[in-house]
Amino acid sequence: MLSRVLQHLDALVAFDTRNPPRAIGSDGIFDYLREKLTGFDVRVSDHGAGAVSLLAVRGQTSRVFNVHLDTVPSSPAWTADPLRLRVSTDRAIGLGACDIKGAAACLLAAAEDSTGPVAFLFSSDEEANDARCIPAFLQTDHGFSEAIIAEPTNAQAVLAHRGIVSARIAFKGQAGHASAANALELSAVHQAMRWGVKSLDHVASLAHARFGGLTGLRFNIGKVEGGIKGNVIAPSAELRFGFRPLPSQDFEQLHDTFRSFAEPAALADYEETFRGPSLPSGDIASAEERRLQARDLADALELPIGNAVDFWTEASLFSAAGLTSLVYGPGDIAQAHSADEWVALEQLATVVSTYHRLMGGQHA
Repeated sequence: MLSRVLQHLDALVAFDTRNPPRAIGSDGIFDYLREKLTGFDVRVSDHGAGAVSLLAVRGQTSRVFNVHLDTVPSSPAWTADPLRLRVSTDRAIGLGACDIKGAAACLLAAAEDSTGPVAFLFSSDEEANDARCIPAFLQTDHGFSEAIIAEPTNAQAVLAHRGIVSARIAFKGQAGHASAANALELSAVHQAMRWGVKSLDHVASLAHARFGGLTGLRFNIGKVEGGIKGNVIAPSAELRFGFRPLPSQDFEQLHDTFRSFAEPAALADYEETFRGPSLPSGDIASAEERRLQARDLADALELPIGNAVDFWTEASLFSAAGLTSLVYGPGDIAQAHSADEWVALEQLATVVSTYHRLMGGQHA
């Protein structure tokens, strides 16, 4: 089936689904899926702003496979057209080949060569930091109790990963001459730097926190803006930062802690700009229970179980909605979002064979 996978992957890569600019419509790649999903009941939903989903169901099943079709923008470092698939002796190279159109191609090829009940949910807004497709689907009376989310996991079942939070904190100061004795306290930039030091020290203190093979809190200050010039006390400053909690770490408690590191008189604003829950979600006890349920599912499906991962996936959204969820797909996250992104042909062959088996296929 590998040759058929590569035919589908060639077609899928050729569709421009870079996100941003969030210009994905319900035609194009979704027309291709409709054409290939013969024998399926297909429903396409346009959620606006480039967020389109396609639910395809064949027969009766309690399990849904989910894969996103949008990609990150291509960088100038690509050595050839990113929308044209190149196949070498051991890899397929193209934008989204690893993350995660390779899995979509595997699903299509496996479906063509099987007749068993199966359900697919294709989406187009995973890279947008404005999830619409999955939340909209989960609000429907979908009837599924299990979800397999395709992301690059080296063909191993991933049962746990970090959550993700993006946030903005703003500081206010009082403009004046930098020679003033109270410039150290009046500067919004100084206040921001003090906040940063306290935050970094706090994150270091959590280095030994653990869950399912993951350790510590991931934290990053990604952007700092503020001030006017070197001899003027900065009247304002703003930081954009993010953190990736363990499933056992409380998001609100972390927010309260980071907010508390700012001097009250200097704090102008604090807001969360994006949140993705951990996998599995819930408090320590419920998260562990859900992880064990996902492990039982992986064992029942005869999937090799891999380590927990640091990157975020939409499997956490399914888990938070009560579905037993795991992540499984071809490719290595090290190739995702990279120039000349690629997926190993061996990985595609392994995953299409597994998908085929789970769809009731009788031969590989």
